[in-house]
Amino acid sequence: MKPILKNKFLLRFISLAILFFFLSCRNSQTSGLKNGDLLFVTAKESGLSGAINSVTQKQKSASFDHIGILQKDKNRLFVLHAAPKGGSQKQDLDEFLKDQAKDGQKVVVYRLKPEFQNTISGAIRKANSMLGKPYNFNYILDENSYYCSDYIERSFRGDHIFKLEPMTFIDPKTGKTNTFWEEFYAKKNLKVPEGEPGCNPNGLAASDKIQRIKEL
Repeated sequence: MKPILKNKFLLRFISLAILFFFLSCRNSQTSGLKNGDLLFVTAKESGLSGAINSVTQKQKSASFDHIGILQKDKNRLFVLHAAPKGGSQKQDLDEFLKDQAKDGQKVVVYRLKPEFQNTISGAIRKANSMLGKPYNFNYILDENSYYCSDYIERSFRGDHIFKLEPMTFIDPKTGKTNTFWEEFYAKKNLKVPEGEPGCNPNGLAASDKIQRIKEL
């Protein structure tokens, strides 16, 4: 075999080996996922993500700023979620994971405990019925737009899996309203909705009806 042909063959072999390796990693990463699994996205330390986490974190092991629900549809995996870009949407799982990785965030899988698994089909139907609604940038409950945890809470609301709680924007370190949120609502000419009903990813993660499975 001529050296040039030999090198081309070797390069092609290496390329195929690398492709096979990444495909294997991706398959192992998403293997074992089940319909209705909840995908929590880890929070950043600054910006809106950090501000959400600073006033909502309940557990040291749970620091999240986004959540979606997994749907298996015709042998494909999708994430039903409400995001600032695109509103309430049905996104391919691979694309969802790429978006989080691009922002340096990880995805942690939670699953409803066995006694609550029968609520999943109804929740997914409800989640699909809410697709296409815009994102709720005010984080105040609204029937015409949804934020991420609000979208998930509504999906399971008929079976009371999660619950609304009085929202707080108090920084636990200072005992005062978090500066980020004061400025956030001031720019919108809105009063900080302290004490109004709502939910957040960290609050949902603390539910005793779900359990942590793994990190993707």
